[in-house]
This record gives sequence, C-alpha cells and structure tokens, in this order.
Amino acid sequence: MIRPLSLSLSLCLLLLVPAPLRAHPHIFVDTGLTLEVTPDGELTAVEVTWAYDDFYSLLIFEDLRLDSDFDGRLTVAELEQLRGFDLNWSPGFKGDLYLSAGGEALALGAPEHLSTEVEQGIITTRHRRVLAETNPVQAAGVTVKPYDPTYYTAYDLSRGVEVTGPCTASITPPNLDQAYTMVEELLYAMPTDQAEESYPEVGAAFAATVSLACEG
Repeated sequence: MIRPLSLSLSLCLLLLVPAPLRAHPHIFVDTGLTLEVTPDGELTAVEVTWAYDDFYSLLIFEDLRLDSDFDGRLTVAELEQLRGFDLNWSPGFKGDLYLSAGGEALALGAPEHLSTEVEQGIITTRHRRVLAETNPVQAAGVTVKPYDPTYYTAYDLSRGVEVTGPCTASITPPNLDQAYTMVEELLYAMPTDQAEESYPEVGAAFAATVSLACEG
C-alpha cells in the first residue's frame, strides 16, 4: 500500500479505517506499465505509471501543504517538494508489483523516480525498476500483477501496458465474482475479533494479470 512518510490527521484517519470496512479499496490508482525487453527477448526493467484518484491527491496536497490557492495546479517549487513522495518505501515493501516466471517470483530493484506531474488536481508519477535477477530473464512466459496484498489500494490497468522489444502483452482481468466469494468465505471462517485485527490479504485475487509472449 502506498503511504508517504509524514501523514496529516485526515490521511491518518483514512488509513486507520477499521478492517471490516476495508473490504473495498480506499485508494484508486490508474496504472500503466512499460515492460522493457531487449531485441534478444530478455526482460530488463519495468516502468510504472501511477495516477492517483482526486480525493487521495487532495489528501496528499493537504499533508504536504501544497496547492494553497486550490486551483489543482502546483508551482515548480511545489512539484519539487512532491517529487518522490510515493517512493519512500518501508523495508520489505515490494512496490505493489509482482513478477513471476515459471511459478518463481522475480526480484526487482529499488525504484528510480522519472517524473511527477499534476493536472486538474490529479497526481501522476512515473518510476522505473530494473530486474535484480543475477541471470538474464527471458520475457516469454513472464507474468506481471500490480496489486496491494491488503486490497486497501486498487490498481487499475486503465493506462495500458506497452512492451519495448519483440514481445506482446495480454491482460487477463480478475474474476471478481470468484474474488468476492473468496473474501466472504475467509471472513466467515474467522472470528469477528480476529477479522478486525487481521483482515485477509486478498489483493491478488482482485488484480489483473499481464502475460508476455514473444516471437519465436
């Protein structure tokens, strides 16, 4: 889940919503991916675009004391202050992006900030992550899933997926009926007090899956 380091009272209240009320996401992110593939078909890096919903963008403005004239635009100095706000990740956070090949997870390196923009009150950021695997990774057969395990943040691939190189990407949407049924079954099997403290990690079930196929 995306969280800046310093939080205003309003943002803290949003993030501390009791677990039973968190069956649906509270932060919505229009997501775009660019998968970097070499001419030889090796996957080398992923570029990620996150466009935050207007309410969460407003909370970030408030938290960082930006956009004092409330026109939905930031000055150059304010944009610099906003730069990298969503890349201050805590140890162990995987960036809500999961890659795998042959059933094995692929490691990604630390994020590199590319850009931060604000248009009509919407914050859009871009960052790039290089594969941290020791050996080259063939792109064919790799799957990519953007999701928050807690499902507090919802990532929608509305900004599409691009591939640089001799490969194509297909997107399989989640089976929402199956996902909601799973949530109900998990919660039904848990004592109420346990559900409040340990809401099950169901984000993967609500995530679209990107699959790579390559020529030859």
